[in-house]
Amino acid sequence: MTKPLTQVPLKAPQTFLDFPFVNDCDNFSSDIAILGVPYGMPYSVDGMANDQSLAPDHIRSWSTLSEVEMTLENYDFDLGGTLLDGKDINIVDCGNVTSSMANPNEHYENAEQVARSIFAAGSVLITLGGDHGVPTPILKALDVLDKEITLIHIDAHLDWRDEINGEKNGYSSVIRRASELPHIKGIHQIGMRGIGSAKNQEVSDAIAHGCSITTAYQLHDMGMEEVLKTIPDGGTYYLTIDADGIDPTIMPAVLAQTPGGLNWVQLHKLIHGLVKKGRVVGMDLVEITPSCDVGNISMIHAERLLCNFIGATVRAGYFDK
Repeated sequence: MTKPLTQVPLKAPQTFLDFPFVNDCDNFSSDIAILGVPYGMPYSVDGMANDQSLAPDHIRSWSTLSEVEMTLENYDFDLGGTLLDGKDINIVDCGNVTSSMANPNEHYENAEQVARSIFAAGSVLITLGGDHGVPTPILKALDVLDKEITLIHIDAHLDWRDEINGEKNGYSSVIRRASELPHIKGIHQIGMRGIGSAKNQEVSDAIAHGCSITTAYQLHDMGMEEVLKTIPDGGTYYLTIDADGIDPTIMPAVLAQTPGGLNWVQLHKLIHGLVKKGRVVGMDLVEITPSCDVGNISMIHAERLLCNFIGATVRAGYFDK
């Protein structure tokens, strides 16, 4: 018997919106899959199990089952109807990727294997992190689609470091690692601001690679509609959202709180606009630190963001037979 690559979350409701738990990657089938990848590759010993590693289960379990029922069945004005619009959409939660104390790389290896099975089945993948290193194996797995992928990156930070303390797959290197993948053909980075992970050389490297960089201030001046126009239509997209790219007034549960980030209206326009432009094959939400939250503000916006993404894909006809 093949050893399971994921395990059921511990808290109730154990899965996102109480969707069925499925961890059979050999015979995988769904329209949308939720996957927790709790652990990044740390830069120090104390970073192995950080606050962000608690986020996947925290996002799943913060609301009550009665609220889950309302989310699924009540009219949602963000979407113009119920979440799944009365359609027979198969959504599963694959739980959290397993890890190993003896081999930290095993977590990423398992995440990549699970993601490959999900993408190969034609499913849309929603990944819950974890720090911003965890999209690295997910992005690698996208090569199973044999398509050119446009990467959309929301963040306060550029994440183009080559390595820190010898580690090349940590949270400050995810976009540089993405740039090295042959199937990632375009990178759009939105929301950069403040003092972050980039030195002058990293900014130069990103520009030389051909990244489209839109600072938060340019976004606020232009509007999200104009920023979306800079992204080619009809593409295959992957969206990675670092929670600190969102303004801390609505997403306080981050370690690097930086004024001036994306607001909710801009996020709503981004999600719905991008889904309509082409095919978004997956997204992740990373770098939420539950201990920093204030009155569940971050959890409310995380849930709304994920529900808007699910509802938008349904309404765009992604799963119409």
